[in-house]
Amino acid sequence: MTNSTVTPPSSGFSFRLPEGSAPVACVDVGGTKVAVSIADQRGTVGRVTEPTATQGESDALGRQVLRMIAESCRLAGVQQQALAMVGVASCGPFVLNRGMVELAAPNICGGLAGKARGLPNDWTSALLEAPLHEVFKQVRVENDGIAGLEAERRWGALQGVESCAYVTWSTGIGMGLCVDGHVLRGKNGNAGHAGHMFVSDNTDALCGCGNVGDVEGLVAGNAMGRRFGAQGYPDAATLLIAAKAGESRAQAIVDGLCRDMGRALYNLIVTLDLQRISVGGSVFWHHRAYLLPRLQSNITGKLASLTDSCTLVAAGLEDKVGDFGALALVA
Repeated sequence: MTNSTVTPPSSGFSFRLPEGSAPVACVDVGGTKVAVSIADQRGTVGRVTEPTATQGESDALGRQVLRMIAESCRLAGVQQQALAMVGVASCGPFVLNRGMVELAAPNICGGLAGKARGLPNDWTSALLEAPLHEVFKQVRVENDGIAGLEAERRWGALQGVESCAYVTWSTGIGMGLCVDGHVLRGKNGNAGHAGHMFVSDNTDALCGCGNVGDVEGLVAGNAMGRRFGAQGYPDAATLLIAAKAGESRAQAIVDGLCRDMGRALYNLIVTLDLQRISVGGSVFWHHRAYLLPRLQSNITGKLASLTDSCTLVAAGLEDKVGDFGALALVA
């Protein structure tokens, strides 16, 4: 499928496989929602979305994805048996069970941090790949940070950059890493889970993984309501809109969030000697003009020999990185 084409962002993000190619299914699994679409010669068609399954048995998510693929095929007018491959870009971390990916995802599995986290299940992992292989022969599952990285390197803001990272600031914090042209994956495909590094001494920011005070527990979209709801900011959007409107208390909170996130980005830059970091995700994208310079200010001037040659940029694929990440796995 090397002749697949993608139009640039200004042309509306269309995607087409070359004539004669079999269709493929593209699945984006996040902590909040699952999106599925079919890619073929017409573009991406039959898109369906649902809230991520977090109730029932531990295979509920895998069964949800299977059902959504069938629905996407129906809407696209494609026979499910005609699909050449299924590509899944998913939040993690991953654990391998008999070589099949299961998700030990903090925003999906309630058994990791316990009842205090408020998730309606006691899963320590959620089956994903095994149910798909019951139906499909060709399945590729990757960390959504890696999938986003591959999409940004192929079509977005990281084209031609050999040492780079893609960072998503959304429901959770995800990252994909590339050094000297090599995408890093690790023993279980979890390279890039730097959202679980510690950057402060906070003792009340409970992450869904069970850590207290890691980056995701501090700054993720769903962490903001838990941390600052009592101060009148029930969610990320309310907090960031207030900060942009000039409310001093909200600005101080957001400055602290950008300090913590900026430290994480700094750690990536000096550890991996990066040239560029592309930042996307719903929390960042909708407030990028406000957040980007504040993130940059926590990097600029610190160990200039390593940081001055690295730039932070907004994702070239804009708010479509998740969709294009799944495409990058199969196209």
